[in-house]
Amino acid sequence: MDKLRVKFTFVESLIKEPIIWKLGREFEVVTNIRRADVQADRGWVILELEGQRDEIDRGLEWVGQQGVRVDPVYEDIVEG
Repeated sequence: MDKLRVKFTFVESLIKEPIIWKLGREFEVVTNIRRADVQADRGWVILELEGQRDEIDRGLEWVGQQGVRVDPVYEDIVEG
């Protein structure tokens, strides 16, 4: 099992979409929310993902295809 921290940044049209839930469900990845700031018109969340690395990578590719910006997080530093 691998762990990876990432930051998702959502545009207004995606705030209410269950993207994190679908990521966990469809790619068998555990999603642990570490920090978040979600408002009606924008939002971001820092997640710790846990699972098989190939499934995490496939899931993150899918998230990006949905229109969510995905940035890596190293310790408490967000890249991007």
